[in-house]
Amino acid sequence: MHQSDQDIRNRLLIARLPAMPQILVKLIEHLQADDLGMPELAALISKDAGMTGKLLAVANSSAYHRHSRSANLEQSLVALGTDMIKTLVISDSVFQTFNSFPHSGSTDLRAFWKNSLSAAVLAREAARALDYAHPEEAYLAGLLHNVGRLALLAAAPKEYGFNFTARDDDDLCAVEQRTLQITHTEAGAWLVERWQLDSFLADAVLYHHEPSARLESSHPLIRIVRLAHVLSSHADDATLVVEACALCGIDAAHAAQLVQKAARQVEQAAAHLGIDLAGADDIPSPPAYAPPALPTDPVQQRLNEEVRNMVLVSEVGQSLARQQGESGLLDAMTRTARILFDFESAVVLLENPTGQALAGAPTFGVQRIAEFTVSLSKGGPVARSALERRPAFVQQRDQLGLAEEQLLRMLGTDSLVVVPLVAGARCLGVLVGGVPGWQLPHCQRRERFMQAFGAQAAGALENLLLERGHARRQLANVAEEFRDASRRVIHEVNNPLAIIKNYLSVLDGKLARQEPVGGELSILNEEIDRVGQLIGSLADPRTSGALEPGPRPLDAAKVVDDVLRLFRSSGFVPATTQVVSRMEGDGAIEGDPDLLKQILVNLVKNAVEALGSRPNGRIEIVNRGHVNRERQVYLELVVGDNGPGLSREVLANLFSPVASGKDGHDAGANGNRGLGLSIVHGLVKKLGGHIACRSSGSGTSFEILLPAWSGAGAAPALPARALGSA
Repeated sequence: MHQSDQDIRNRLLIARLPAMPQILVKLIEHLQADDLGMPELAALISKDAGMTGKLLAVANSSAYHRHSRSANLEQSLVALGTDMIKTLVISDSVFQTFNSFPHSGSTDLRAFWKNSLSAAVLAREAARALDYAHPEEAYLAGLLHNVGRLALLAAAPKEYGFNFTARDDDDLCAVEQRTLQITHTEAGAWLVERWQLDSFLADAVLYHHEPSARLESSHPLIRIVRLAHVLSSHADDATLVVEACALCGIDAAHAAQLVQKAARQVEQAAAHLGIDLAGADDIPSPPAYAPPALPTDPVQQRLNEEVRNMVLVSEVGQSLARQQGESGLLDAMTRTARILFDFESAVVLLENPTGQALAGAPTFGVQRIAEFTVSLSKGGPVARSALERRPAFVQQRDQLGLAEEQLLRMLGTDSLVVVPLVAGARCLGVLVGGVPGWQLPHCQRRERFMQAFGAQAAGALENLLLERGHARRQLANVAEEFRDASRRVIHEVNNPLAIIKNYLSVLDGKLARQEPVGGELSILNEEIDRVGQLIGSLADPRTSGALEPGPRPLDAAKVVDDVLRLFRSSGFVPATTQVVSRMEGDGAIEGDPDLLKQILVNLVKNAVEALGSRPNGRIEIVNRGHVNRERQVYLELVVGDNGPGLSREVLANLFSPVASGKDGHDAGANGNRGLGLSIVHGLVKKLGGHIACRSSGSGTSFEILLPAWSGAGAAPALPARALGSA
């Protein structure tokens, strides 16, 4: 069957080169265990021409935008990264398992492998003998000098299957030219040229069949590969050997040593990989005709395809799930799609927040896509693919909308493949790949694989969006905590500010009467310090302006006296209201005096506001002694008034920061209704205590239990009564 030159080159582009199964097994073992570094991986991969060619091709493709490209396998592996290497190795392994290569059984591939590895070792040793600066480049050139034969087998198995077993000489090249209009030297060089290496490797592949006389003044790499080819494939032809040795300035005896050394290294590599080389050289002569191909069971073929896709997609999903951040995931998606589906370029369009359009997501190499949108309501193949959740295949000759025409120009191609990113019941967007028109039928045959890939990519993207939403919620919670802390601080600052304002009025009168003002100035200093502490608490909203209680004694009676002195001297308490205290007995507790002071100021201020100008108003602070609660001794303080009391509705939500009617206690000023008592509740908890409220038509009382001081030197406590007793 004759094929045009252009057709066979197109088929070469999408062909998968078979690799030695032993190499693939070793690679999968090491990649799954993550126990090899890049130098070790490079050493293992460099023993197989098919896998080396695949990885070099991908690493030097436009998907990776490398600034410098050299024939260095280890650098190429570093550029790819472990995830992409694993994807490529498993991908090729699965395709090789479920896609048979006609007439490329173990014997044939063993012979090819032995020949290519022998040529690689010979090229490296010859390079060292010539003092060539890049012996590893020579090794790769020798390994890949016959990669064109492998490529032709993969691209045209029916036409080339039997020629693959033929002896590598000028007669083979003539048959190839006659049947395929391209020789294996041209095919190999053409593939290598597409890697755009800064090297003469492609020329070395192209000219390895040229007569030695034509290569006398050629680049050293070309002469080295010619010698390696002759010694590995035609060592029995003395004339060819002598001519090739003369190219590199090597005598026949030295060449024989190189051949023996290469044979030992090949045997060592075979033993390490578990490959039986027995019979590898016994290649049967190709028959004069190709036997008819056995019929293929369509059900078995479909099963192979489904299993292959399932394994590949599972590995792709794991690789995508390991990506960090949206840009990293999108880059991984587009690169993986380009490798798996042979896209020339690829971009991602994601559903916008309104769900009415697809917006371009910037990816490496196509930044302007960020300004591109496709309306879902305007129709067109891209929009239909997202709405119907099925891949779309778009050609330039189709009647296209403006969006599709822009995408074709943006991707520099004449056909598009649109893969929807479907997660559950939602389409998150589409991945758009650019391909040449001749490749579109090949892509259409892989529609189910593309759908499965889109689902895995969408799953990884959805998880990322969920994580981002969680992060946003966390930020919102922190912001809400800060706003809540700000409201609390503003509320609490109002108390000392009101006291300061009243004391300034008292101070003004005393100064006019030339009376001593030392006590008032001391109180003003204390309250100003308290304002500073409250404002400083905004640095950590979780503290709410309070310090953790420490194991130190505190005389509750002294704090009560300080609070009453504040209110009495400031004129804050109206003349109709009386404030008294009964603090007899042991009043030692554990805690911070500033916290207790803040609690009492809030409760007394609330009681004053609740009483208003009510005649015979009375506020009382009482030490009711010790209480045993759950095997811990507390001091009970009660702040009560004879005001109108609280309704059941207000009482039910008393310590929650909610807006309550000014129904008695803590309606508060400045709209902070219900906030003061929630602050009081929090402060009591910080002191390790408990608070409760009793209210009726005859008044309201707040009962506070604070941990009694039990440290060294504490005064003997009175017998504690049980909670709730008289």
